[in-house]
Amino acid sequence: MNLAQAAVAIAIFGLTQIQAATPAGVGDSQRVSTRPNIVVILADDMGYGDVQALNSSSKIPTPNLNQLAKSGLSFTDAHSPSAVCTPTRYGLLTGRYCWRSRLKKGVLGGYSEPLLEPSQATIPSMLKKHGYQTSCVGKWHLGMKLPYKPDAKADESWAGDPGIHFEGTITDSPIHHGFDRYFGVCASLDMPPYVYIRNDRFASVPTLQQPAVKFPHFVREGPRSADFVIEDCLDKLTGEAIAEIRRMDQQAEPWFLYMPLTGPHKPTQPHQRFRGKTGLNEYGDFVHQVDWTVGQVLNAVKQGKHSDNTLVIFTSDNGSYMRKLSDDQTGHVEDPQVQGYLQQDHQANLHWRGTKADVWEAGHRVPFFVSWPSQIEAAGSRSSTITHTDIYATLADAASASESLSPNEAEDSLSIVPMFSDAGATRSVPVINHSASGMFALRSGPWKLVAGNGSGGREQPRGKPFEKPFQLFHLEDDPSEVRDVASQHADVVEDLTKQLESLMKNSGRSRK
Repeated sequence: MNLAQAAVAIAIFGLTQIQAATPAGVGDSQRVSTRPNIVVILADDMGYGDVQALNSSSKIPTPNLNQLAKSGLSFTDAHSPSAVCTPTRYGLLTGRYCWRSRLKKGVLGGYSEPLLEPSQATIPSMLKKHGYQTSCVGKWHLGMKLPYKPDAKADESWAGDPGIHFEGTITDSPIHHGFDRYFGVCASLDMPPYVYIRNDRFASVPTLQQPAVKFPHFVREGPRSADFVIEDCLDKLTGEAIAEIRRMDQQAEPWFLYMPLTGPHKPTQPHQRFRGKTGLNEYGDFVHQVDWTVGQVLNAVKQGKHSDNTLVIFTSDNGSYMRKLSDDQTGHVEDPQVQGYLQQDHQANLHWRGTKADVWEAGHRVPFFVSWPSQIEAAGSRSSTITHTDIYATLADAASASESLSPNEAEDSLSIVPMFSDAGATRSVPVINHSASGMFALRSGPWKLVAGNGSGGREQPRGKPFEKPFQLFHLEDDPSEVRDVASQHADVVEDLTKQLESLMKNSGRSRK
């Protein structure tokens, strides 16, 4: 199957779903407001340098993301609140830094208990109060209340039968946190169980045992259903997302689609039709497929009735896991089992220091594009520092719902809507970043304070959170964080440390 055939197949699949779900007599005349439709696409482990619009030297074709950047705004100083998956997703959906929750470091697994509290406000629950339809398609990774059998106990180490009643009801899933509909997977695509979920039920019963596989097709051992084919996963999610867009577009109410993708996170396994397309082996081909996936979703939006009034945000949950290698090493191009590139081949995180999981820039400096044809002029760029917790207040602002936010809602979210029209607008409060091991960094203007003595992630020295000496970088003069200037600017270190302590412990919030 070539790319054109695949697109047709996905479109047909989506149309079939819609014809079965669309009520008769609903059309443009019944649309109740001019509030925008909203699409948020969250790539999984896509680096800043993976997108040609941000890295002109990249050999990976990303025409759809390039066009998205050209049609709207590119935020070049955008950051995920965490350098790993789960906490960023929590921060995006709640507008609250995840380290304020019970999860202080690391990520959840496929069998984990829910991280979201039942009463926790989320973007979809907020938008539903203002008349929005809400749908989620993709990777959840915030824990679910799975239907365990009597006497079973959740254990992340289980590779065989985890004791789940796969025909039972999931009593805490995305539909219990504001989404009308959900289709996707529990956690990362390398984590069992390998079974699709629709709303509050598993879509099938696993009959296979997936063996563990090494990088690049890395997966852990665990139960898998026969219809869960890893290289088909992105196509499956694409078809579901297109179906949701077309179905919701037929209703009177505005709609919100949250699409957290499963790639290019491990397993680094592009569909066969993409293999060999980039010359950069599995990872490069997989990033190319992710771009194609985004293009299919954007095409569905453009074919809708209100495409000019559709706000689209694309970003990534953290930086890429592909390391920078020295010239004397063997890279991913020569050996697909190597998790890194020679710099002349590809720089997945551009010139930023470190990798996924690190508190250094490569861990959390990510692509961030915004398009809203009726409101945003094309081909703009913004250099203001922002973070994913800001998406909550931004969408509330766009949906004319800001005034209804309660004091205890979206505590760390500041709207970036003013930046849509004003290139000089800035975030009034410093951004906090968090590494996989729980190391903090505070970004204020050009200054970046690292409250620890290492990367806090995978790169050496890893260091420990709050271990002295702290690190200080001036990112305008030293974007690659080569020169630690803490010893020369003790006053700046002291001031930023006080600001960090205030935001963490005293105020418990960023939004005033």
